[in-house]
Amino acid sequence: MPATDKTATPSEVRSGHVSVRAMLIVALVAVGVYGLDQLAKFLVVSNLEPGDVVPLLGQVLQLHFVTNSGAAFSLASGFTWVLSLVAVGVIGFIIWFARRIQSVAWAITFGLVLGGAFGNVTDRLFREPGFGVGHVVDFIQVWGFPAIFNIADIAVVTGMGLFLLLTLRGVGLDGKRHVKHPVADDGA
Repeated sequence: MPATDKTATPSEVRSGHVSVRAMLIVALVAVGVYGLDQLAKFLVVSNLEPGDVVPLLGQVLQLHFVTNSGAAFSLASGFTWVLSLVAVGVIGFIIWFARRIQSVAWAITFGLVLGGAFGNVTDRLFREPGFGVGHVVDFIQVWGFPAIFNIADIAVVTGMGLFLLLTLRGVGLDGKRHVKHPVADDGA
């Protein structure tokens, strides 16, 4: 039986602890995003033809069915297989990394990115024109915004925004703020 370190603080002991609650939140958010994304894409593909535009709020918000072989703003068209590999890598990293998360905010953040990545990689792997080179279904068009996007894209962008916000606020994976204190000037 290994010896235990009697001098370890409770926070040091917890740092190796896997938070079941955080893992459950990551999974629930990811499954929710993925399900909503795939349902919306199913409805769009079933009811619209590529190029169709359906105004929801005039020109401010429209459904505009397009397929995208590239990344955001149709960048990297022709490199769909590379984007597929990158997305699978991101998914693998998040699944591997998720066991370190102990905070609800970080769990939601990673769940959003995971669900969104799964949503778009599903399109790249299983939609036409073929495995690994499929085109992503995009359908949300907002006036003044230069791209047409989908639910998965919204989740990824929201997740990355939360990532930046939590990082800038100094919130650790444990949910606690880790603020660096400036060194006091003693006047010497």
